[in-house]
Amino acid sequence: MEMIWLDCHHSQLSAQQLYTLLALRNQVFIVEQNCPYQDIDGQDLAADNRHILGFLDGKLLAYARVLTPAHDDSPVLIGRVIVSEEARGLKLGYRLMEQALESCEQHWPQHAIYLSAQAHLEGFYGRLGFKAVTDVYLEDEIPHIGMQKQ
Repeated sequence: MEMIWLDCHHSQLSAQQLYTLLALRNQVFIVEQNCPYQDIDGQDLAADNRHILGFLDGKLLAYARVLTPAHDDSPVLIGRVIVSEEARGLKLGYRLMEQALESCEQHWPQHAIYLSAQAHLEGFYGRLGFKAVTDVYLEDEIPHIGMQKQ
């Protein structure tokens, strides 16, 4: 089976798709990482924000959220990057990020791209052209680093 990738404006998401992506985020970021935080932050259905979804056999295995630049000179923000536990090791992280980067280029081609990466993934994002632009900092008690791609 081949992955089916969707790049959806939030208005294009069905209720089922929204529920499914929120459930995956809850499973990974809150339960698996044992990190209680407010995942539903008011950004999922705002501005021209987009959702990148990767399905295999009807199951959501990969997801990322792309946030509209706040200003003309602000970067696009990629966040909530997830590969489900059952699909790790299949190189879906790279494929997911390729989809997210294509979306950024299509919708906001003149903007830099920023993400707050878990610090242990700095090399992964570095191979995709991101460079560290902050020192390591704690976000929800997990070390992160700000990274940007021009």
